[in-house]
Amino acid sequence: MTGLLSRMKIDGFLLAIGLAVALAFAFPTIGASDGQLRAGLLTDLGVALVFFLHGAAVAPSAMRAAAANWRLHILVQASIYVLFPLIGLAVWHGAPQALGPELRLGFFFLCAISSTISSSVAMTALARGNVPAAIFNATLSGLLGMVLTPLLLALVMTRAPGIAPLTSQIGGILLKLLLPFVIGQLSRPLIAALLDRHKPLVGKADRAVIVLIVYVAFCDAALAGMWTAGQALALLVVAIMCSALLALVLVLTTLASRAMKLSTEDEIAAVFCGSKKSLANGAPIAKVVFGANPALSLILVPLLLYHQIQLVVCAVLARRYCARSQG
Repeated sequence: MTGLLSRMKIDGFLLAIGLAVALAFAFPTIGASDGQLRAGLLTDLGVALVFFLHGAAVAPSAMRAAAANWRLHILVQASIYVLFPLIGLAVWHGAPQALGPELRLGFFFLCAISSTISSSVAMTALARGNVPAAIFNATLSGLLGMVLTPLLLALVMTRAPGIAPLTSQIGGILLKLLLPFVIGQLSRPLIAALLDRHKPLVGKADRAVIVLIVYVAFCDAALAGMWTAGQALALLVVAIMCSALLALVLVLTTLASRAMKLSTEDEIAAVFCGSKKSLANGAPIAKVVFGANPALSLILVPLLLYHQIQLVVCAVLARRYCARSQG
């Protein structure tokens, strides 16, 4: 089957993403996070698998080198918590009539959220970038976001919302992300050689998790009613804005990486980590910050759309980086 798709010039990975989207629209209740397949649990297990495999594959010396790569870290975190919020503020103040207040607030909320972790790492690995740096930056972004996101939201909100205890969220991050990675590191002496012999299988695991994330995200969005005909115009406007936002940040992070003379591997990590926004982190924070707001679903629309757009666009970009490295 893979050979047939190759001869037909069809990207099997993108085909799988398209199929996942189609299935999500056809059967959203099955693949929703709390649906019949318990896809939320499957996604958590997939994320754990990705980090276990990367923990087992990455040498500790490479992680130490990643932690010391301060220029890359500054670029990524500045993109997430300086560049994005500045763009969000420009939209908030400069285009007040383009969107309703809920969607404008939602767009700024999107700009204030941390980078996604699992898909950033998976895309970086797929593109053959600096995986340890991606893990380091994506994890750091999530930790910083628990404090910085509410502070950034205070810039456009008249009342500062309550903030959930940091300890509970840090515990969740450690459980879902760092614990599998540490277990993978501890298992490395036993399975590193096996993983080296089966690198294509590890790559397929990354792709499978990305497809699962896409499927669950579209199922949840469909069940939330954001694809109804009555919201078509508003969704179209927001989708265009989210697409433009992603394109702008991708271009700026690429140019900044090259201006800083980063290696191609570091550029890949900077582009993917610095342009992504996390639905997994954003949705719980939104529930805490906007929980009493009846317009919560509208506030989440920009993040939901951006999340889905970034997965498709960055999958294409990752494949192009990979093809370039092979060529």
